[in-house]
Amino acid sequence: MSNPNRKREITLSAYVRQRNGVALGAPGSLRNMLHRSLGAGSFGGFWRYWNPIWGYGLGKYVFAPLKTALPPALALVATFVVSGALHDLATMLVSRSAAFLFTPWFFFAGLGVLLGRAVRMDLSRNAWPVRAAVNLVYLTASLAIALLVKSYLL
Repeated sequence: MSNPNRKREITLSAYVRQRNGVALGAPGSLRNMLHRSLGAGSFGGFWRYWNPIWGYGLGKYVFAPLKTALPPALALVATFVVSGALHDLATMLVSRSAAFLFTPWFFFAGLGVLLGRAVRMDLSRNAWPVRAAVNLVYLTASLAIALLVKSYLL
């Protein structure tokens, strides 16, 4: 007998189809990801659609375990930090030099998601170009803050 309180685990393939509207690796997948993420009505919505393969792994292997030990908001920001650290690690392996950009950038991006939630951000009634512009400003602003912090720390 199955536990009715247990969440049904979704497969990567089903997750990607749910996020992109097309099957994993199908034509139009990249276009759909860009259109849906940039056109999201909130910063959290942007990340629900951005890179669904990476998001699936982070959700399953980082966020879900962290959420059992931390408050959800802290688990969310910690997941962004882990993602940034993995991006920095990949950059360092390829460039063979120290890199510390993605970790602080993603930290501030995670704070942006929490801020958007706190103010109940909902741009869904705005035209797609407006939503895309706001999401691009959010990404650029979190990057600019990270670069500013980096310049003071290093």
